[in-house]
Amino acid sequence: MISHEAKLGETIKLGEYVVIEDGVIIGNGCEIGHHVIIRQGTVIGDAVRIDDFASIGKLPMKAANSAVTIETELPPAKIGSGSIIGTGAVLYRGCQVGEKVLIADLATVRENVTIGEKTIIGRGVTVECFCSIGSYCKLETNAYITAYSEIGNRCFIAPCTVTSNDNFAGRSPERFGNFKGITVKDGGRIGAGAVILPGKTIKEDGFVAAGSVVTKDVEPETLVVGNPAKPVRKVPEAQLLKNQ
Repeated sequence: MISHEAKLGETIKLGEYVVIEDGVIIGNGCEIGHHVIIRQGTVIGDAVRIDDFASIGKLPMKAANSAVTIETELPPAKIGSGSIIGTGAVLYRGCQVGEKVLIADLATVRENVTIGEKTIIGRGVTVECFCSIGSYCKLETNAYITAYSEIGNRCFIAPCTVTSNDNFAGRSPERFGNFKGITVKDGGRIGAGAVILPGKTIKEDGFVAAGSVVTKDVEPETLVVGNPAKPVRKVPEAQLLKNQ
């Protein structure tokens, strides 16, 4: 089903059973796979590929006891030119994706999220609402980015990283208004299976070793290891962002 109010560019390839709703704008040279749903008002740049069963512009669901989902009017989802959206990926209304971004199979990008150019969002990654992801980042398979987080440019988040934003673990009214995600400054890196507690900052070129639990801020150019994570040495000079 393609709405008569949608605007489609030239040389577009459409799969079977595609749904394109009112007000959608799709640029030139796009490839849309089978069973893709593109919701009302979504804006897609040129040469974008969207694979089978992806859902673009989905409206968020508001659970009765949700603490972070806000019922408000959201702008349309936007996908920059040259981006690739994988099979079964879900991008919510109100997300803004830069140019040449890869969002892999089964990833989820929630509302009020921005993603900079040439960033990779790996298979099964979840980016919750009210997050900012910079340019040239790599978020690898099954990483979880909690709501209200900020990740700078050229950051690396390894597979199965877990981040959190609620120090009250769902109890006490005090938690409302105190949610705070993590911050990763430019060049920050997190190893596989690490856990980052609410409100913690990994500063420029900071490095969290695999399996570590970060309970305090990580200083610039510092490697931290363990549970709780403690500084062990400086990041090698050759690995610093300024030397890449």
